[in-house]
Amino acid sequence: MLRAVLFDFDGTLADTAADLSRALNRLRASRGLADLPLEKLRPHASSGARGLLEAGLGILPDHPEYTALRESFLRHYAGEICVDTKLFPGMDFLLESIETRGLRWGIVTNKSTQLTRKIVAALGLESRAACVVCGDTTPHLKPHPASLLHAAKELALEPAACVYLGDDLRDIQAARSAGMRSIAVEWGYGANLRSWQADAVIGKPPDLVAFLA
Repeated sequence: MLRAVLFDFDGTLADTAADLSRALNRLRASRGLADLPLEKLRPHASSGARGLLEAGLGILPDHPEYTALRESFLRHYAGEICVDTKLFPGMDFLLESIETRGLRWGIVTNKSTQLTRKIVAALGLESRAACVVCGDTTPHLKPHPASLLHAAKELALEPAACVYLGDDLRDIQAARSAGMRSIAVEWGYGANLRSWQADAVIGKPPDLVAFLA
């Protein structure tokens, strides 16, 4: 029996692309480069600093400047972290539907605790989320299942009693490895979702209500 719904954060629960893209463009401006449009950076938002540095500057983790640029990007992001970030359309309805059914919901993200907690509080979700598991909560990032297993343990549930929603292949891989049902969401930043072999693919948040029933 399904007892809890777990969400990836960026690109699944909340649309954070605009604020992440602004931070990347602040970094580009500091190097004398023109802004890139949101449409170009949006597909990389789920990959965080690493994906955006590659998309916006062509910098990979093995580049000698990567660490310094990543720290600078994160400073820019932390300074304007929840300016344009918002829940995806229909997400309020979905969360209320989950709560009305007596189910719990939580967040499992690769984002750091410091950044995630600020956004969760700004969105007014702090008292509603049954758990918030972040990228530094366990030693491993998704697609490793450690963070999802940690969430299930925090909720005192078996993994099979949870479903995990995500917009990136690593989300589906992590859920599968954790023994949870997986749902790929089409409203996020990912592409080619139907090749991921998720248990289901949904187009908008209210579509999950039928799955819950």
